[in-house]
Amino acid sequence: MNDTPPKAPPLYPKSHLVAASGIAALLSLALLVFPSSDVEAKKTNLTLELDTPVDQFKQEQDAQDQRKATEDTSASPFAQIDNAADEPEDTAATKPPAKPEVAAATAAKSPLHKEIVVSKGDTLSTLFEKVGLPPAAVHEVIASDKQAKQFSQLKNGQVLQFELTPDGKLKQLHSKLSDLESISLSRTDKGYTFTRDVSKPNVRTAYVHGVITNSLSQSAQRAGLSHSMTMDMANIFGYDVDFAQDIRKGDEFDVIYEQKVANGKTVGTGNILSARFTNRGKTYTAVRYTNKQGNTNYYTADGNSMRKAFIRTPVEFARISSMFSMGRKHPILNKIRAHKGIDYAAPRGTPIKATGDGKVILAGRRGGYGNTVIIQHGETYRTLYGHMQGFAKGIQTGSSVKQGQVIGYIGTTGLSTGPHVHYEFQVNGVHVDPLGQKLPMADPIAKSEKQRFMQESQPLMARMDQEKATMLASSKR
Repeated sequence: MNDTPPKAPPLYPKSHLVAASGIAALLSLALLVFPSSDVEAKKTNLTLELDTPVDQFKQEQDAQDQRKATEDTSASPFAQIDNAADEPEDTAATKPPAKPEVAAATAAKSPLHKEIVVSKGDTLSTLFEKVGLPPAAVHEVIASDKQAKQFSQLKNGQVLQFELTPDGKLKQLHSKLSDLESISLSRTDKGYTFTRDVSKPNVRTAYVHGVITNSLSQSAQRAGLSHSMTMDMANIFGYDVDFAQDIRKGDEFDVIYEQKVANGKTVGTGNILSARFTNRGKTYTAVRYTNKQGNTNYYTADGNSMRKAFIRTPVEFARISSMFSMGRKHPILNKIRAHKGIDYAAPRGTPIKATGDGKVILAGRRGGYGNTVIIQHGETYRTLYGHMQGFAKGIQTGSSVKQGQVIGYIGTTGLSTGPHVHYEFQVNGVHVDPLGQKLPMADPIAKSEKQRFMQESQPLMARMDQEKATMLASSKR
């Protein structure tokens, strides 16, 4: 056993030990009271560097040295400005590379790429001037291709993208006309080439439910139906429901329709595939069906035609200002005189539609009726439309018309106290109340296609029931 005692640690002068302890205390106090951002940054970078491969660390050190050399020459008026010089030295060196989308956005801001938003009063010439292109460039573009004239058909808010060559000439012109269509003009060795890009949207089905609280148009809009689809729904049920008089608060509607989608965004609507309308407690159904011959119509859920020989009203969403009466006092003549029709009041210029297929036997002036159209529908029926402001294009005596075709516009010609259309309905020469007359039906689904129709109709009806039940259940939660 070695009995040699261990060596004692070397002794330092007492004054040195006291001084060292004092300095350590002062440094600790300084770090607590005045935390340094540089220290924090270095601490963070130290942690990153410990996990960084040696080669990458060397690359970052080289980048720091290169940047410092650049900073040393920053006093020169020709020195390139480095955005990273404004950042702390260490954090700039370890800054991650820009994301692809950021790099693309930076590239889009190139001096050779310019975007102009069309505002009121702009022309193609003023837009070319804003990007520094001469007037001759406008004429060169327009004359390059017949379709290139579309660039001059500007809309407020439209964006034109210009790509220029280094010497300031037009290289490419691009504009998005809609969510589905864009046009481009590209410079080639032989001039400009025009291209049009049209995307085809995906079509899916959508469902809406609405309850009428004030008007059909407002309630349909609140439910999510566009104005055009509201009009389509009114046309579908227009044989059974008088939308000028029959609509009541609490009426309901369900619609399954085609929705067009592109890039996850709704860009339009298509056809109504099925619908249900409950008016005054009575429910009407409609299903769109195309037969084997390619003819498309709407039918009830069990296959009867929605289409009748006549629609109820010649004007959409008009107000009835005077009913059919054999003893009405005339508002102008001030005497009892039979009113053998219905007056539909609406703003001047509102379109008037033929309520059935037929032949125009009069399109002109007729006494107190003013501008009048009379249509003969086969041998049995005749309709009259009076007080028109004017006639639609192509409407003249002897012309043929289709049901729903616009034949004229509401006015105040003849003996009239305000803008409206006077509508008469005759059966075998006898005036009858258009609202009370039972209208003849069109043909139902052919027996040979009834099974195919039901295979399409039943799932649509079932889906409306399911969608409505789910919606009502979620609203009660």
